[in-house]
Amino acid sequence: MKNKIKLIFFIIFLLLFSQNVYAKENTPSVYAKSAILIDLDSGRTLFEKNSKEELPIASTTKIMTAILAIESGKLDETVTVSKNAQAAPEVKMHLKEGEEYILKDLLYPLMLESSNDAAVAIAEHIGGSVEGFAELMNKKAKELGALNTKFVTPNGLDKDNNHSTAYDLAIITKYALQNETFVDYITTKEMDIYTKDKKRKFTFYNKNRFLNEYEGAFGVKTGFTNLAGHCFVGACERDGVSLLS
Repeated sequence: MKNKIKLIFFIIFLLLFSQNVYAKENTPSVYAKSAILIDLDSGRTLFEKNSKEELPIASTTKIMTAILAIESGKLDETVTVSKNAQAAPEVKMHLKEGEEYILKDLLYPLMLESSNDAAVAIAEHIGGSVEGFAELMNKKAKELGALNTKFVTPNGLDKDNNHSTAYDLAIITKYALQNETFVDYITTKEMDIYTKDKKRKFTFYNKNRFLNEYEGAFGVKTGFTNLAGHCFVGACERDGVSLLS
């Protein structure tokens, strides 16, 4: 009974955090179009609402971008910024065409502040182009069983029906959380990075309030676009129970 009470409280908190639900008589009433809560250890679904509905997912797309970059074996390689990456819309770190960065450093603006230009630079370096990287994203999604997902961009901006489902995002994130390097990135609260020539310095702060406002939280990613609205993927461990929303 004690664990059930903790679980109910955790569900309510996660959904209130994304400003999509309210609690009434200890039962969450979900405003979100789609939601899911799973046990990370067993993978069992504890709560769901329209969890397989295909929807735009904004910057939660970057979960896949990050794990592919980490698994690429290219983290120590030099990324040269293209004109296309420089032109990415806000939110961005204002990369300049021709600048050089170490790939592993670009994952900090990607996951801490959701930089769209960093996402494009990463995608182009690994996939040869945004389109080439999207193919890698979709291949990985299918391998993981995220069958109702279509990635078109590495940053999740509203373009050409880039979409997933709450269920698929849970599958992708559960996989990513098994990687210690991925967890290190999403739990970092502040980081400085430099251009390779040390001429420019950037300081990034993790914009995910969940890390500071809930004991045991470790990210994962927020997102917003006009089409997607507010999106949130969060995970937490408390008293030996690990949950993913």
